[in-house]
Amino acid sequence: MAALPWNGEAYLWRLDRKEHADSWNSGIGAELGGGRWNSKGVRAVYASADPATAILEVAVHKGFRALDTVPHVLTAARLLDPSCVYRVDPDEVPNPNWLIPGTPSLDQQRFGDELLAQYPFVLIPSTVSRHSWNIVMNPALAERLYEQVLQERFGVS
Repeated sequence: MAALPWNGEAYLWRLDRKEHADSWNSGIGAELGGGRWNSKGVRAVYASADPATAILEVAVHKGFRALDTVPHVLTAARLLDPSCVYRVDPDEVPNPNWLIPGTPSLDQQRFGDELLAQYPFVLIPSTVSRHSWNIVMNPALAERLYEQVLQERFGVS
């Protein structure tokens, strides 16, 4: 199991294409297409507990070439009350295959929908890097529970 992130203050990290940087916290993209832990029609913001995992998640899905040729922005937000984060233990996930890469099932998305209806932030193991954590945020419940602390251009070298 992945070691828990953070020692004190808690942050979430996200990497977006530059044109989406201002709306990084809206959840509109996941609402339109659905995601690993949300159904279409449910707003969710996917982020990571550290910048390296945020970069890796995007690289796996878009490819490193996209990170090299398309402008991206790295965003960090500090969680004002880390006690608002619900941590999903891998043993709590009904189907262990949900924690490996693959196309999410409707039941997997419904599982995430139920968590997002209850909690502003859901900390869940990354399927891309089993020793890392992702955070799925319900933007409506998380309002005023975080503050953006960084937004900078990102480039690979």
